[in-house]
Amino acid sequence: MRLLIIEDNADILANIADYLEAAGHVVDCAHNGPGGLHLALTGSYDLIVLDIMLPGMDGYQVCRSLRDSGKHTPIIMLTARDTLDDRLHGLREGADDYLVKPFALAELAARIDAVLRRSQGFLPRLQVADLQLDLDTWQVSRAGQPLKLNPACLKLLEILMRKSPAVVRREDLEHALWGDQPPPSDSLRSHLHLLRQALDRPFAHHLLHTVHGIGYRLAPEHAA
Repeated sequence: MRLLIIEDNADILANIADYLEAAGHVVDCAHNGPGGLHLALTGSYDLIVLDIMLPGMDGYQVCRSLRDSGKHTPIIMLTARDTLDDRLHGLREGADDYLVKPFALAELAARIDAVLRRSQGFLPRLQVADLQLDLDTWQVSRAGQPLKLNPACLKLLEILMRKSPAVVRREDLEHALWGDQPPPSDSLRSHLHLLRQALDRPFAHHLLHTVHGIGYRLAPEHAA
């Protein structure tokens, strides 16, 4: 998932970002309300983690501005305030969930998963054309034929299938596998070569396409 974290406390922001990146998410960060609103309006995110007490524009204003603009990206609000009125205020402004500080990072990750399941509809299976990925067993098949993939290729496949038919940027794929420290060699190209060999080589129609200078997309050839 591609997530946006809007939090002005540098330590909290770093802890959240590190934890979510280690879980395989792609994370962008903002330290104030106006900067976070700009990223949320101009970027494409699966979910936003939004602190309420922000400089320049508080979280309520950011949330209301996003909803007024027609953006329906799921939002989890963070706050030190633990009163019913505060929680209701956030939900009325358009937040999907509310987490009170201090909180365990594992709880935030679980809340993110729960909100995404509600907002997107949980699909135990991803499918693109005749390619299927079972999210419970992590078994992959194409045209009914089982495919064997290593863990890195499975992670890449999940991201590409969730985003299909959109293009996924090369740097986002690298970040999902290695965080901020990708290996010096062109390991991503090697993993994608292995993925392409498994997905496309035995079949007449290709699904994995390179978009030169940008990234990769998974889609039937007629949609490429």
